[in-house]
Amino acid sequence: MSELRNIIVPLITVFGVIIIAMSMAAGLIWLERRLLALWQDRYGPNRVGPFGLLQVLADLIKIISKEDWVPPFADAAVFVVAPAAMFIPTLLTFAVISYTPGIAVADLNIGLLFFLAMSSLTVYGVVLAGWASDSKYSLLGGMRAAAQMLSYEVFMSLSLMGVVMLAGSFDLRQIVEAQRGLWYVVPQFPGMLIFLTAGVAETRRLPFDLPEAEGELVAGFHAEYSGMKFALFFIEEYLGITLISVLVSVLFFGGWLGPLLPPLAWLAIKTMFFISLFILLRATFPRPRYDQLMSFGWKAMLPLALANLVVTGGIILAAR
Repeated sequence: MSELRNIIVPLITVFGVIIIAMSMAAGLIWLERRLLALWQDRYGPNRVGPFGLLQVLADLIKIISKEDWVPPFADAAVFVVAPAAMFIPTLLTFAVISYTPGIAVADLNIGLLFFLAMSSLTVYGVVLAGWASDSKYSLLGGMRAAAQMLSYEVFMSLSLMGVVMLAGSFDLRQIVEAQRGLWYVVPQFPGMLIFLTAGVAETRRLPFDLPEAEGELVAGFHAEYSGMKFALFFIEEYLGITLISVLVSVLFFGGWLGPLLPPLAWLAIKTMFFISLFILLRATFPRPRYDQLMSFGWKAMLPLALANLVVTGGIILAAR
């Protein structure tokens, strides 16, 4: 019986995480439209089903019915593989997150390093999509995305080193447990701001959606995609938003820690707050020029991340 339980429980956890992550990606499409409508004083989805809840289902039926077209001038094999090359690493990262003290697919002692590795791999999907499309707009979007994502990964990694130094571990569960006395947003507030900003750039969300700037590049690296291959890019974006929101909660806001409510409820509340913040950024800020985005990263984010690292190290050494 114990052997059977050891098999069934991990399987339930794996499928539960996948189902919830995919459901979140679908639900965020509706939530984003409703919140954008609220903040911009206009109508959102309100026709298909109560409160427009079935709009996501209608969109799904529409995108499935679209022709799954491969341009004759494209590199067909790479063109087909590119969406999966983005989608799979993002989905795999959910495996190392500790949702509660007892719920995690894989309790890795290098969970944070695994997240950084997987976020680096998504760049390949963007570049391959832009190159394989054999379109000038797609290639420019892919090159923009590669430069943007690789640059902001540097700042993202540096912003997390302060958390690692304070917790003494790369294990996400131990990082949460180390925050029982004080959430790391207090001593690592600059690191949190850098990580959140880099997360917006990594997910290519407004105002940092330069690789997909419609006014300049049509639709950027996925301009030639349709049907389910385009849907993979779309779903990956919302998975990325959810992933960054969960990690901000886990790394800086105590994860599942909180009074009265169950641990999973606290993590859900914190995650939804940061998801709403992602949507608010889209509703509020204009898109900068690409050179301004890159200059901001290397001239402002990098010095601030290095300063945060040096100050944190100095305080830790002085406290010993």
